Amino acid sequence: MAELSYPFAQANSSGGSEMVSQIQWQQMAHLWGGDRIDYQLTSSTYDAAALPFAWKVINGRTITVDPGNAWVGGFYYQLTATASLDVEPNPTDKPRKDTLVIRADVTKGSVNLAVVKGQPSISPIAPQPQRAPGQRWEMVLLEVDVPAANGALVVYSRGNFDMPRAVATPWNTRSTADFLPRGSFLYDLDVDGGDSQYEAYSGRDGYVVARHLGKARPFTPGLWGMNSQPAEVDRVCRWRWAAPNLVHFNMRIRNPGADIVTTGWYMQASLPQPANGRTAQTFHGYIDNPGGNGGRPWLSDVRGITWEGNSTTTVNLFTPDSTGLTVLPGIPARSTLYLSGTYESDVFAE
Repeated sequence: MAELSYPFAQANSSGGSEMVSQIQWQQMAHLWGGDRIDYQLTSSTYDAAALPFAWKVINGRTITVDPGNAWVGGFYYQLTATASLDVEPNPTDKPRKDTLVIRADVTKGSVNLAVVKGQPSISPIAPQPQRAPGQRWEMVLLEVDVPAANGALVVYSRGNFDMPRAVATPWNTRSTADFLPRGSFLYDLDVDGGDSQYEAYSGRDGYVVARHLGKARPFTPGLWGMNSQPAEVDRVCRWRWAAPNLVHFNMRIRNPGADIVTTGWYMQASLPQPANGRTAQTFHGYIDNPGGNGGRPWLSDVRGITWEGNSTTTVNLFTPDSTGLTVLPGIPARSTLYLSGTYESDVFAE
């Protein structure tokens, strides 16, 4: 039979089967989720001794492993009492790296702990876990430094844990996060609300939009510190959350009318999100002035700076001259200012 399918209530002539072999089970079950320790990380901090499969070294070369549960290679494993595993001595003059793994052995028909011995070397490399369907499939719990001349073992945790499942919402994503475990990812998939679809994360530091998933969002930047702002000035900004608390934007301010002249301390443009003031942040741009209006060059460099010390919703505009940076004197008639960059926002009010 070229076509096989399972499990069904009973076997049939169409290839359906009610029974599955160990190999068939593994082929099916590994799709349900990757290897992981069955314990969700939902706290802010953790006590290593209180986690599943907590370990310690006794008698110099023995590692004890406390109880825990895990999913490995499509099979569920439970350690119900503390286990002890010996690490082989290393009398050579070169160090070695071993691993302690949870091993699903399909041919043996069980899942068990095992120590995998590495090779002594000047620069030792820990053995990679075996992942052979129908044979041995391993998940690493610990990496063990085995010094030369039987030196004292040094053990590092390498276990990977479960986490809350990601969820999607059609709306009210922020409020929904209040009822989910810490460490949850949420996806706002409302396409009718006039906003971009986005991914959010509710973690130790609170709720934050991790990234926009669709088109950039529009924003109309304001201009400050100048003589006038003619109504016909075309102000466009496109922006998105590129990562948690990280904004990327592209700004265009086109002046089709008379010269715009800076009269205040600085000419400023507003940002789509407040900038974090823990440090100063900088942006780059230029003015395209094809007519050479206002006695300014056809192309001139523009720098944007947010000052250190406070959260701000505006960026101060400068341009280089022979002495360094000077306040941008204005935007000449029939010219266009472009500014773009990526900056740390102030979602967490630091």
